[in-house]
Amino acid sequence: MSTTLRFGPELRRLRVEAGLTLTEFSVALNYDKGHLSKVERGERSASPELARRCDAFLGADGDLQRLVTRPEPDSGTAESPTGPSRWLVARRAVLSAGTGALIDLGLKLGGQAVSSTDDPLLFSFRMQFDQLRKLGQSTAPKVLLPLLETQTRMVAGLAAEARSTSRPPALLLASRFAEFTGWMAQEAGDSDAALGWTGEAAELARAGGDPYLGSYALVRRALVTMYDGDAAGTVALARRAQSSELPPRIRGLAAQREAQGHALVGNEVDCLRSLDRARELLAGDDARNGTEPVIGTSHVSDPAAMSTGWCLHDLGRPKAAAEVLDREYRRIPPHALRTRARYGFRRSLAHAASGEVEHACTIAAELLGVMPAVPSATVNSDVRRLSRELARFRSSRAVRELQPALARVLAPAHD
Repeated sequence: MSTTLRFGPELRRLRVEAGLTLTEFSVALNYDKGHLSKVERGERSASPELARRCDAFLGADGDLQRLVTRPEPDSGTAESPTGPSRWLVARRAVLSAGTGALIDLGLKLGGQAVSSTDDPLLFSFRMQFDQLRKLGQSTAPKVLLPLLETQTRMVAGLAAEARSTSRPPALLLASRFAEFTGWMAQEAGDSDAALGWTGEAAELARAGGDPYLGSYALVRRALVTMYDGDAAGTVALARRAQSSELPPRIRGLAAQREAQGHALVGNEVDCLRSLDRARELLAGDDARNGTEPVIGTSHVSDPAAMSTGWCLHDLGRPKAAAEVLDREYRRIPPHALRTRARYGFRRSLAHAASGEVEHACTIAAELLGVMPAVPSATVNSDVRRLSRELARFRSSRAVRELQPALARVLAPAHD
């Protein structure tokens, strides 16, 4: 029997058991009564969003979602790209690249020229990294990627000819450049490149004496599988990055990624348990007070709280999600346009799902105005979901006025 034919009768059974009329149910879910009636009769398919909302309201513990969730991809694809990415910098080639390009920069610090093996030059690249990370909040990833690739090679080349005491910090900094390059590749829509650069970052970090970034690479891979809708792969990867010997921040970020994986299939108990673990680990994290660049987001003051809002929406609780996301969104720095777009569209989606259509359109209209400056393949996934959610309210003037801007953002890019 098809999932459509199984979902409808099961939904009706659960609704009747809850003592709800179809009218009461449609009002509670903010869905058209006629649409729900057709879904129950098997005349229409249920979207994942509707299944999530029904699951949460009827307390079905993910059973309804599982009836509409597509099959998981074959195992093995979540671990690594199927082949070497065209973006990947072979570690041997990087470490033998030399530092001629560095010398050609003619870089001066404090009015004095410095050689490629001086620590001040390494400090300068660290400052460049911080600036590039900030620039990534307001610049198209495809514009930034070539510069990030070059800088990764240059810093790794610096490490190859540095004094023994300077080599490890140079390799570690190169690993952070590579990791950030992977994130920008993912934002540009190239998942294979993202995984390749993340793996390169882990290799550079290991060569620099830090064995932990390889575990964070699992968290990044879990992000790729999450956006692919692979809940089982997301949870499995995130759990591997939570062993007790790892730093609290990596374990905390992994726990919140695990929570997002559980939320995809409506597993509320495990989702909330993972969020509690993430909150505890990240609360005790002192990474922001250190000298090394912060792993993960540096523009969200409370990642666990923001992830809670994210998960609540996927668990079919849009009103609760909107409340959390509204509060946490106000804490994002104004200059962090990419981060504001990421969580802002999720916030708009939560308000739309709660029936606050005009407010959702107001939020989205402001964000759509900045999207050309910070295009994002991952953010676009939520823009598409928002577009589908708003399509249920075509009679709304606010929705009709927003549609052209939504279409422009979602239109395929032309090189």
